[in-house]
Amino acid sequence: MVIVENSTWVRQHAQDYILAYFGVLTSRRKSLHQDHIHRITDRAWHYYGAPPHPSEIAAADQELKRGIDEDWKSSVQKYPEVLEYFYGLVDLSLPSDDDPGVRDPPLSALGGGKRAPRVRGSSRGRRRRSVVEEDGREMGGGGRREGRRGGGGRPGVQFAPMPSGYGYVNPPGYP
Repeated sequence: MVIVENSTWVRQHAQDYILAYFGVLTSRRKSLHQDHIHRITDRAWHYYGAPPHPSEIAAADQELKRGIDEDWKSSVQKYPEVLEYFYGLVDLSLPSDDDPGVRDPPLSALGGGKRAPRVRGSSRGRRRRSVVEEDGREMGGGGRREGRRGGGGRPGVQFAPMPSGYGYVNPPGYP
């Protein structure tokens, strides 16, 4: 769940940043557009004693639209960089192996916890979380890398997902 929350947090902040960046660019461009329209109008009144020709205004408006499109394009092109920045802010820390919560979990069957361990039913119908690593491969519920065959480890050998709350020992000869 933490991974989904982190991704959502990163995506939301990156999108907010890109939209704010786009807002800054467009507000500057709109301000420059207003100044340009003001100059066109002043010049027309000064030289001709009349308002500017509608084609001049239309050309300036078209230039504004093209500029806003360019601003959007440059904002969107920054998105991967912004995502990388916000992913860099996420800090995931794991406790050490000596931590009491790791050595003796309160619900562990090995630690003599007061609650009986839950018996897990069939895994049919339940969805496993998967995380896409940077290189595009997926990691399944047990933290092992899953290749094309989905098992991880040795090609052609598949292991059941590791149940949570219990110690897991690899089979003999498997690292």
